[in-house]
Amino acid sequence: MNVFVVNGPNLNLLGEREPEVYGTLTLDDIDRKIRERAKELGVNVRFFQSNHEGALIDALHHIRGWADAVIINPAAFTHYSYALRDAIAAIAKPTIEVHLSDLKARAARDPFRGVSVITDVCSGQIMGLGVDSYLNALERLAGGTG
Repeated sequence: MNVFVVNGPNLNLLGEREPEVYGTLTLDDIDRKIRERAKELGVNVRFFQSNHEGALIDALHHIRGWADAVIINPAAFTHYSYALRDAIAAIAKPTIEVHLSDLKARAARDPFRGVSVITDVCSGQIMGLGVDSYLNALERLAGGTG
């Protein structure tokens, strides 16, 4: 199985950006943990991060022939990117939306965080578990329940 792991804007700053919300792991740390778990599961993974909506869409289009499934943390694009939503729908791969923090809990302070325009084209959503959000998504996809 081939899984494409996609990360959206500002996730390149993990480890230094709001550690009380996102934790202290860097994106490289998270990718390493995913790669280790993927190896145990016999899953091939590729990673992509961009702060640009179009680059994320292009990457999804480009990888569609290789990937069997997608794990995506759309970050801020979660709340308003219909273009990213349409790209996920267009490639027609099992996709799990993940978030390090719990968006529903954060919506009390920032109401816009309670809305995801991505979820309805995904196989599932896992959030609020830090790096385990990604690892749980990988395990779900590898187990065929994505």
